Amino acid sequence: MTANDAGGVVGLLLAGGLSRRMGGGDKTLRLLGGRTILDHILDRVRPQVELLVLNANGDPDRFAGTGLPVAPDVVPDYAGPLAGVLTGLDWAAEHAPEARWVASFATDAPFQPTDLVERLLDAVEREGADMACARSDGREHPVFGLWPVHLRHDLRRAMLEEQVRKVDVWTARYRLAIADFDCDPIDPFFNTNRPDDLAEAERLLAGGAFES
Repeated sequence: MTANDAGGVVGLLLAGGLSRRMGGGDKTLRLLGGRTILDHILDRVRPQVELLVLNANGDPDRFAGTGLPVAPDVVPDYAGPLAGVLTGLDWAAEHAPEARWVASFATDAPFQPTDLVERLLDAVEREGADMACARSDGREHPVFGLWPVHLRHDLRRAMLEEQVRKVDVWTARYRLAIADFDCDPIDPFFNTNRPDDLAEAERLLAGGAFES
């Protein structure tokens, strides 16, 4: 199944966290190879989706250079990635009513796959699933997921009425497909959570392990 077959896919860039392990601030605006991590991610994500929205809290002007719409969490108090997913589903329902799916991307993983959406869609179709997420080296990455827009009301109820915050608690209620990715030369979901991770990303980028 292609993005067009799916009625178009809205891309959701998740940048709503507090970045405590990086020392605060926006991890995605840290420089990597002279460009922001977000710039590297946009190069990889933009061709995969019809529209992109950035989920971030605080002053949206700090992302003005991207030209992207910025949507703050619709659930207060930094409720985690599920709040970002719900925000993206609500945004898609309003701004892209023809879209059936939202694909979410972490914004601290500069080497993420350029075929992520295609492979998530294929996994959903192959398994007759409700949603999908990525996996590498036996580890699931739920923030790299494919979410059906029509379940936004169910997710809102789970978050507001049941106080559900963990992604896997919510996805366990549905059929979740998995798309596996190789870790050669390294895990494509390598993330820059800490300063040491950013230094390692610089080394990988300079060594040509991934295209910039």
